[in-house]
This record gives sequence, structure tokens and C-alpha cells, in this order.
Amino acid sequence: MNSETPAPSPALVSKMPTVGTTIFTVMSALAAEKGAVNLGQGFPDFGCDPALLQAVSDAMQQGHNQYPPMPGIPALREAMAAKIAALHGRSYRPTDEITITAGATQAIITIILAVVHPGDEVIVLEPCYDSYVPNIELAGGTVVRVPLTPGTFRPDFDKIAAAITPRTRAILINSPHNPSATIWTQQDMLRLQEILQPTKVLLISDEVYEHMVFDGQQHQSAARFAGLAARAFIVSSFGKTYHVTGWKIGTVAAPAALMAEFRKVHQFNVFTVNTPMQHGLDQYMLHPAPYLELPAFYQRKRDLFRTGLAQTRFKLLPSEGSYFQCVDIAAVSNLNEADFCKWLTTEVGVAAIPLSAFYGNAFDQRVVRFCFAKKDETLHTALARLAKL
Repeated sequence: MNSETPAPSPALVSKMPTVGTTIFTVMSALAAEKGAVNLGQGFPDFGCDPALLQAVSDAMQQGHNQYPPMPGIPALREAMAAKIAALHGRSYRPTDEITITAGATQAIITIILAVVHPGDEVIVLEPCYDSYVPNIELAGGTVVRVPLTPGTFRPDFDKIAAAITPRTRAILINSPHNPSATIWTQQDMLRLQEILQPTKVLLISDEVYEHMVFDGQQHQSAARFAGLAARAFIVSSFGKTYHVTGWKIGTVAAPAALMAEFRKVHQFNVFTVNTPMQHGLDQYMLHPAPYLELPAFYQRKRDLFRTGLAQTRFKLLPSEGSYFQCVDIAAVSNLNEADFCKWLTTEVGVAAIPLSAFYGNAFDQRVVRFCFAKKDETLHTALARLAKL
């Protein structure tokens, strides 16, 4: 064998043998290939506030380009603590109870790596965001899947309670919920608090869509409930709130004892997070209007989209929060969800995501998800194409 002949790579035993390309990548690629309107993957197609870009640019020009403190710059942690206190009435110390993360997905895997030991059980409520299960498995944990009620996607607390065993380490919840666009009510959170009270089970509360709650309802953060807050890691996302998903910057709030373990992993996971963006966000958060006005901003888009969809044979499911709209396809097609989404992208020119992709067993209930975090003209174009249905 001469020096120009490539040597074979050593064989690997995969740590994630069942993981392939995600449905989001597949559908986005198909949408690009077919020139379809991509309402599949959940991100805006419009820009953020120019004032936020200017704040980050100013931070760069002012020399904020080296490593910040490991848990995040103090001013941004203080801003987050003030926001949580104002909205939810819970005080978190910026020094040791709030950490800035490289997005919510990094926050979640860091939490799981910090608290889940091999053999621990973690309850996930399906359908769920696609990073939860692989994160638990990478930590050596055992995934315990509890379905939300088919059709309504409400939590089934009898099933949740029955799933708790002496090996249960944590439960992962998400409200507003991706993909179903439902929200947990105050009564839901109180019931969860009641179930967890006699246990040592930790709560991982994914609240990245916290500012997208509609029709005058309030987001019921775990921070609002003393019995939940005491055991909870609460995950938020600047990317979702400020239309900058590609910046990958978020936060975790948790009691000091839990946060200490989180930071042990965080410092060796990413160590710290983009410095000028932290300074820019700190300055931008001096004005609360952008997040206080977000529910009305997205409710208008939701209503525009739902009005158009009502002219089709889709059956609209409630969209209580997030920037998603689910529809029942039974009156439109006999195809399963995945094949319908491929057909819709190819033949109608609009990409959606099958809800079966959010279940471990690919449970198919003839429901698909659209994202309406798009320019009005994008939504109008999509609706004109969907009008054929």
C-alpha cells in the first residue's frame, strides 16, 4: 500500500444505531428541490428587529469579543432574573441560579447529562421534540414514553402517575407544546405538582415558546409553582423569542443545588456562549415590549393562516400557543402522514411535517403540522396553493 492509497478507517460501533436523517432535514430538502413553500421546519423566514442587530454590532465594536464568564455575562443573567420575577413572581439569583446556554437544545442535553445516571428512567410525553429521547439514551438513561391523549394532546395524569417508579429520575414537559400547539393550564401544573410532591423526581420544563400564548391565556411556567420550581430546570430561548433561531442562545433557570450540577457539565460541554450576542441581548432586554407584544404578533399570523385553512377540507386542531398549526388530513387523503407530507410538497407545493415523526413508534393519527412563523406573503402563497384542497 503506497502513501497515496487511503487507509481504511477503524470500524465503529454506533452509540446511536437507530438515528438517521431527521424528518425536518428530509422535508426541507424536498421543499427546496420542488420549489415548495416550506411550512415544515419551525423557524421564521423574516428578520429580527434591526435594533437587536445594532446592539450586537455595537458590542463587537466595543471589544466584547473574548471569552465571557462561563455561566454568561452577569448583566444578561440579571436581566433574565428580573424578567422571570416580573412575569412569574419567582426570584432566581443571577449568580448561581441562571446560566446562558448555546440554545435550548444544548441546555436540555446538558441537564440530562448532569442528572441522569445509567439505568435511571426519564418520562417523556409523546409526541415530543426529537432531541429528548437521544439525549436520554446518550446519558445511559431509560426512556419511558407516556402518550398525550390522542386527538386533544392533553396530559393524561393517571398514566403519568402510573409511569413513576423508584428508578424515575426526571420528567420532561413542554408548554406551549411542539408539535401539537397546546398549552398546559394552571390546573395541569397543579396536578403535576401534586403527583411529584411525594417523589424525588426532577422536572425539565421546556418553555421555549413561552411568549407565544394566544386568546388572552397566560403561560403557566414551572416557575409559578413553588413545588415545581424547587425541582425544575426551566429552559428558555432567545432565538425563538427574538426571531434569531440561528444564533442558538438560550437560558436555564434552576435552584442553586441543581444549577451547580448543570454548570459542571456545561463548562466541559460548550464552556461558554457567544460574547457579543450576550451583550447585545442584554441591551435589547432593557425594553420589554418585544416579548410582551409577541403573543399579539403571532396570534395575528395564526388567525390569518387559520382563516385560509378553513377554506380547505383540512380539520383544524386548536392552536393555543407556539407558532404551529396542526390539521387532521382524514377528509383530504387516505395516505399516511409521512406519505401525505411528501405528496403535499411534491404535488401541491407546500411542505408540512407528519406528527408520526414525533413518536417513537411512528404512531399515525392522520395529523400533520404547519409552521406559521412566516412573512404574510409566504402564508398567502401557501394558502393559495392549499386552496386546491
